[in-house]
Amino acid sequence: MTAPADGKSPIEVLLVEDDPGDVLMTQEAFEEHKLRNRLTVVSDGAEALAYLRREGQYADAVTPDLILLDLNLPRRDGREVLKEIKKDDELRRIPVVVLTTSQADEDILRSYQLHANAYVTKPVDFERFISVVRQIDEFFVSVVKLPPRG
Repeated sequence: MTAPADGKSPIEVLLVEDDPGDVLMTQEAFEEHKLRNRLTVVSDGAEALAYLRREGQYADAVTPDLILLDLNLPRRDGREVLKEIKKDDELRRIPVVVLTTSQADEDILRSYQLHANAYVTKPVDFERFISVVRQIDEFFVSVVKLPPRG
């Protein structure tokens, strides 16, 4: 199976987020704006790596076309997850958007040093959050040419 070439087919999005409120807002943003992409949610860094490596309960997981990654996660934080993704020959091609509340310069710099494809600060306002998710979707579905799935 390959990623969409026409910019119109749904893509697989992995959301790595431990805050139930942020998960709900992201799901609502996808639903409210009829985003056709499939959103899979994992709630910590260890679970994210198991999903991406198709370990245990995730043996049949679909390789995502895009990862939305929070930095402050339990078990393994987002920085560790990003580092593991980008050093893995099979996973490094997947674009990773860091989607976090942190506005700290050191988090921004470290994320880009670890080869994040984008760094987006989560708005706290629901309407603004929906707008940000929609813009990420628009960019990665309609503008960017994604690599084929592994």
